Amino acid sequence: MRKHSIRLALLLFAGILTMEMNQDKVFAQDRGQGRSMVISQGGIVATESPLASKAGAAVLERGGNAVDAAIAAHAVMTVVAPMWNGIGGDLFAIVYDAKTGKYYGLNASGWAPAAQSIDRLRQKGLQEVPVRGIESATVPGAVDGWQKLLDRFGKKKLNEVLAPAIQIADDGYPVTEWIALHFAKDADLLRNSEAAAKTFLINDRPPRVGEVMHNPDLAWSLRQIAAGGRDAFYKGPIAKSLLELSAQHGGSFTAKDFADYSSEWVEPISTTYRGWTVLELPPNVQGIGALEMLNLMEQFDLHKMGLNSTQALHIQIEAKKLAYADVLRYIADPKMNKMPVSGMLSKAYAAERAKLIDPDHAKCEVAPGTPVPDAGDTTYLSVVDRDGNMVSLIESNYDEFGSGLVAAGTGFPLHDRGALFNMDKDSPNAIAGHKRPLHTIIPAFMEKDQTRIAFGIMGGWNQAQAHAQFVSHIVDFNQNIQAAMETARFTKRTFGGCDVELENRVPGNVRAELTAKGHVLTMHNGFSDAFGGGQAVMRDYAAGVNYGASDPRKDGAAVPELVIKEWIK
Repeated sequence: MRKHSIRLALLLFAGILTMEMNQDKVFAQDRGQGRSMVISQGGIVATESPLASKAGAAVLERGGNAVDAAIAAHAVMTVVAPMWNGIGGDLFAIVYDAKTGKYYGLNASGWAPAAQSIDRLRQKGLQEVPVRGIESATVPGAVDGWQKLLDRFGKKKLNEVLAPAIQIADDGYPVTEWIALHFAKDADLLRNSEAAAKTFLINDRPPRVGEVMHNPDLAWSLRQIAAGGRDAFYKGPIAKSLLELSAQHGGSFTAKDFADYSSEWVEPISTTYRGWTVLELPPNVQGIGALEMLNLMEQFDLHKMGLNSTQALHIQIEAKKLAYADVLRYIADPKMNKMPVSGMLSKAYAAERAKLIDPDHAKCEVAPGTPVPDAGDTTYLSVVDRDGNMVSLIESNYDEFGSGLVAAGTGFPLHDRGALFNMDKDSPNAIAGHKRPLHTIIPAFMEKDQTRIAFGIMGGWNQAQAHAQFVSHIVDFNQNIQAAMETARFTKRTFGGCDVELENRVPGNVRAELTAKGHVLTMHNGFSDAFGGGQAVMRDYAAGVNYGASDPRKDGAAVPELVIKEWIK
């Protein structure tokens, strides 16, 4: 009897163990993504700083909508990541308004001073627009963008949405890992400007990881804006400080350049990609490059080739070269230049251009096409609220710390977006007074049926090609938004040559096989910020459920709002 009991117990144990092992097989996830999506019935804010994401979520919890939360989050980003963005930079946004079911684009990029010209720069001995200094600056558009967004869509006032950023600037914030690396990299640049060094260095050295940084000057500037709105920046004490900075460095800014500036509402442009609609902003930004690249990629069966296979990467890299050649040739300020936008977006044009892609060999030099003429460093964040309103917002200084100049007492660098102009009189992007330059920063959306995704990926000329890869990861390879954001990417920031950068998380055979096709590879380890960091939010309108994703290439997080109907007493 005892032996029978022992045998029965052993059999039962073996059965339980087998059942548990089988359950493990059912429930275990061997997946390629490092973190899960954030999923909530409430709103979600995805930024590259947990503090910024939490600030936006807090605004949602206090009754704000997606636009209110986006501005609150962005204002915090101007405090905690001053090298990449700030109120001295430009802003672009796409808003999806759930009530009207429409998309609204905002172009808050600034113009060059009215007195700026090729001849003026040549008289100063310059052969090209400088990357740093006062001549690289244009009027910043971000603050006017805040005002336009709030006036049209917001439920809160500027003083409410700027409150978290003001408090963090005053009280201080611990410097995060990525931010500390970039402070260290830019220390010598900051030392070139007394005000910049005073604002961003501690005893003439860059702040370290975990060290608490304060920016009372930026808190002052944000308080001026909170109290006086956009006029405090463009007509008030902040403008006065910027004009003094310009005069000190021999710039050409006048009070009228600031006072007359206004951002503008624009109609997003789009293409389709295997049943999805992808939306970008129209020129003067590079978003059309992402759409043209997708049109080219659509000519090939990437799904059959496989995710990050040699052939799929080769096709995408070659499509990038063709699309970017057109961007560089045609894109500029549409107010001053006629551009073949519809021709560049034509499927027939893409089919012809795609014939130039050799499946076996990389082309080191490609020329722009001839589309049919028309008839007529950066931070990105995305927000979705509980009602289904969505915001895709991006803002930038361009180079880290922009022009490298800080107006005394203001706490922020003046951007260098004017460096994207050229001095070729025959170019559509030639520098001229009250003209906006070709812009690299782009917010985006994609939609199909009852699903919408607001997304963006930073990194200068990396952006359009990264957008196209993100879309492909979702559409061609059925990845969720977090996996699509994390998947290894390529980038090619140059316009000529066969050079291309690649993360080493691609399959092991890819490097040798791409090299054999003529690509000259630079490999990066792990999750490199050389490939830009991104954020995304998604809404399933049929289920009323929101999703958020945040790129491990940055310090950020997707944070949901906490909707508490009644606290237990």
